[in-house]
Amino acid sequence: MAQRDVNDPPPPFYPVAVHAQPSLMSYEELIYGISYGYVQSPVQQYIPQNPLPVAVPIITPHSFPTAPPSGKKKQCCVCSAHCYGGSGATLFLLALLAVVIWLGIHFSTKLASAAIMQNTGGRVDYGDGAKQWSITAADSCSNLTVECDSVRDCQQGSDEINCVRFAQGGVLQVRTAQDGRFLPVCSQDWDQSYADQTCSQLGFRRSFALSSVENKISPVLNLQARTSNLIQGLVNVSSSCSNERTVTLECIDCGKQKTTTTRIIGGSVAQLGLWPWQVSLHFNGAHICGGTLISQDFVVTAAHCFSDSNPIYMDAKLWRVYTGVSSQDKLREPHYIKKILLHDQYNKDTNDYDIALLKLSSPAELSSTVNPACLPAFDKNFPFGTECWTSGFGATVEGSDTGSLDLMGVEVSIIDGRVCNGSDVYKGRISMNMMCAGDLQGGRDSCQGDSGGPLVCQDSDQRWYLTGVTSWGIGCGQRQRPGVYSKVSTLLPWIYSMMQKERP
Repeated sequence: MAQRDVNDPPPPFYPVAVHAQPSLMSYEELIYGISYGYVQSPVQQYIPQNPLPVAVPIITPHSFPTAPPSGKKKQCCVCSAHCYGGSGATLFLLALLAVVIWLGIHFSTKLASAAIMQNTGGRVDYGDGAKQWSITAADSCSNLTVECDSVRDCQQGSDEINCVRFAQGGVLQVRTAQDGRFLPVCSQDWDQSYADQTCSQLGFRRSFALSSVENKISPVLNLQARTSNLIQGLVNVSSSCSNERTVTLECIDCGKQKTTTTRIIGGSVAQLGLWPWQVSLHFNGAHICGGTLISQDFVVTAAHCFSDSNPIYMDAKLWRVYTGVSSQDKLREPHYIKKILLHDQYNKDTNDYDIALLKLSSPAELSSTVNPACLPAFDKNFPFGTECWTSGFGATVEGSDTGSLDLMGVEVSIIDGRVCNGSDVYKGRISMNMMCAGDLQGGRDSCQGDSGGPLVCQDSDQRWYLTGVTSWGIGCGQRQRPGVYSKVSTLLPWIYSMMQKERP
């Protein structure tokens, strides 16, 4: 594979298949479809975390259109006065149209924090029946909107989102209109019903564990009479807790492995249950991306797994989610996707905000081999040098045209963002929403992972926390070219906000 300078544009997408296949043409030339044994990856992505077509039994046959154009921009007519026919009347109409469009934008309702793809709404016909999808991105709010006052002033309730969070140790913090800050909640009079109500508000089905810790910080929040369905409407600011203890809460049993078999540094085949949060995302019967189960109803993955060049890839009906998977040869019954939620600030050119959330049509049944990874506390950052693990069905060597039938895992080190952004590595390309992990000397890289898959780190409580989402990189295992991941800690508010909006 040709070497690329870090100043060059992002390298092209190189598909990888598990079974031996004829040499692939460039993505401009390759014809995708079931009859050819390949499924087009939704996006031409960086190496090494590319979506990987894996030949597996086809679930439901579909007839798809010819692959979309290569994406090359057409030449713009700049110097010719005949671009618009040379008609003054036409130019006048275009100017008038521009004014109308500007007015429409100026007076439109403000955008909410995500683009939601679902199976209702705008209708698009692809030749084999109606494929329906829509993008809902607007929330209308009044001029008197007050955030976190337990009153939904906005049509979609965005003013009451992000009013609850967890600090380290599971300490519950709530933000109210009364104070505006996130404050701990006194444990006096707190019971299981309040715990379940809080976790349900956050998008979980119920609470898992309830406890308390000593607290002498002021101010705090005390419970009041239950008059609201939102926890921010059930508390009042107080100077202290009468029992000097505040609530700690877990909404789901997470981050636990079935086995703790010794793992081999540099990559190893994962036993079933070793990474029980790993999922395999299939489009039209082929593995495309990885993902991470974070609850019974939600999966975190990468936004670049879904194309914005062809709406067919945003049709949730065409995707399948496989949980409890350690081999593409031993797939269980799939889960269907109800909604695909992409971060509205995702930039396909820089891969900034490269994160998506999938809502399952039915809850996953949790077991020793199907268990969610924990979401980190808002203030949790694993120090540089921490050894974490990434997993997936990706290629095991750079330039390989085959992926792995078996789930692979590799241990990688978290790298200081200043080093990763230095002149010897990625030269300023790493945003605040990204993090680097791997080995600057080469050899250990997320090339052995998979786009959208997890980067998990184990904390002192022996649980594994989702720290990154496999996003991009240059080469595979190259010196000074570590893997780049979407940084979950900075994207955590978005994850929770989407879970709250789409809670079961």
